[in-house]
Amino acid sequence: MADMMWAGRFSKQVDAGVNAFNSSIAFDGRMYRHDIHGSIAHATMLGDCGIITKEDSLIIIEGLKGILADIDSGTLELDPNAEDIHMFVEAELTKRLGDVGKRLHTSRSRNDQVAVDLRLYLRDEISELHSMIRKLIETLIKMAKEHTETIMPGYTHLQRAQPITFAHHLMAYVWMLMRDIDRLYDVNKRMNYCPLGSGALAGTTYKTNRQQTSDLLGFTAPMPNSLDGVSDRDYCIELCCALSLLMTHLSRFSEEIILWCSWEFKFVELDDAFATGSSIMPQKKNPDVTELIRGKTGRVNGDLVTLLTMMKGLPLAYNKDMQEDKEAIFDAVDNVKLCVKTFIPMLATMRVLKDNMRNAAARGFINATDCADYLVKKGMPFRDAYKITGTLVAQCIEKGVTLETLPISDYKSMTDLFSEDVYDAISLDTCVRERKSEGGPSPEEVTKQIALAEKRLAELC
Repeated sequence: MADMMWAGRFSKQVDAGVNAFNSSIAFDGRMYRHDIHGSIAHATMLGDCGIITKEDSLIIIEGLKGILADIDSGTLELDPNAEDIHMFVEAELTKRLGDVGKRLHTSRSRNDQVAVDLRLYLRDEISELHSMIRKLIETLIKMAKEHTETIMPGYTHLQRAQPITFAHHLMAYVWMLMRDIDRLYDVNKRMNYCPLGSGALAGTTYKTNRQQTSDLLGFTAPMPNSLDGVSDRDYCIELCCALSLLMTHLSRFSEEIILWCSWEFKFVELDDAFATGSSIMPQKKNPDVTELIRGKTGRVNGDLVTLLTMMKGLPLAYNKDMQEDKEAIFDAVDNVKLCVKTFIPMLATMRVLKDNMRNAAARGFINATDCADYLVKKGMPFRDAYKITGTLVAQCIEKGVTLETLPISDYKSMTDLFSEDVYDAISLDTCVRERKSEGGPSPEEVTKQIALAEKRLAELC
């Protein structure tokens, strides 16, 4: 086994089992581009500051670009025996350039190196997540535009409560996802500070230019404190928290789709490409995609707990425990991207069974509130109107009829304020159409919501 890059203090090789246990290249290898970009910025700064010669700086930069090109093309494979991606790149650079390659690590530690790599990597991932969530929102908005008149029951306690439209229901998820995008923007804003130049924990005695490396890598500014620079993982936790909330929203939506697909609801039908069957029951069509999303939410939540638990007892500055940050946050990001990527076409191809939705809304007395409001508009106190309507519902249940089919004589037996126009007031179309309060389910108000969502989405560009 070759000597580690940090050999010198030790009189014997590290135990092979310990080396394998200690190695992180199996998961941090994915950051090779970001590691090389960070090293190019560092080498540029070293040359401009005269810490190494300009000639050596340019040779190192070209060497790093060559390594990047070779990894991208598959000519150079990552060594699974390397300790981490940082050591692999530096060892390869030294192999190619000799002593010149050894100058790259001047005034730098792996502590600030991994910190900058991870921020660069997650910054790119957040950008990709933005695009994916945006596409999901656009899919929901497109569906909402098609269903502003599609009446369905709204629920509380999973009991039919009041009539709404399918568009109104979809737009609720649009606003959840808009908040998810906002949270990702906030994470990125706080994360976008450069730790490079913090060294192991106490900076360096070399006259470096941290602002230059920060600018070259597209950060807002250098991190103000070197201890914080190498030991901060707030951005990992905050990102994972945002992803957990996003997954919670997808999970809630998945749960509703699972219910809606059942024969008990039958509000929607998933395309065959996004459902599976049973090995023994030929009639089954299972919503496995949504069930997996619901299950993976627990996995992402677990990643968040891992990060919080890992960091809760660590003294400043860097500790090896922090190597565990990458597997957790990588797993969270990977699974969220997988779920969103699958969710979008599943929704886009889902068939909405409008008649079943309306029939469900017609049953369950979800227009009872509107019946009470009818009396209130004629001067009766709400509590009295509430009691009368409740009594009428009880009579309907006893007679096996609905409020729409209950004879007018039964209405008038409760109060003379009722007249034939009550039937129009409690029709489902009227109930939905008249709910014009801001944010309500009337087609007019939902259309306003859609326009507002599209405006905000455009502002995010």
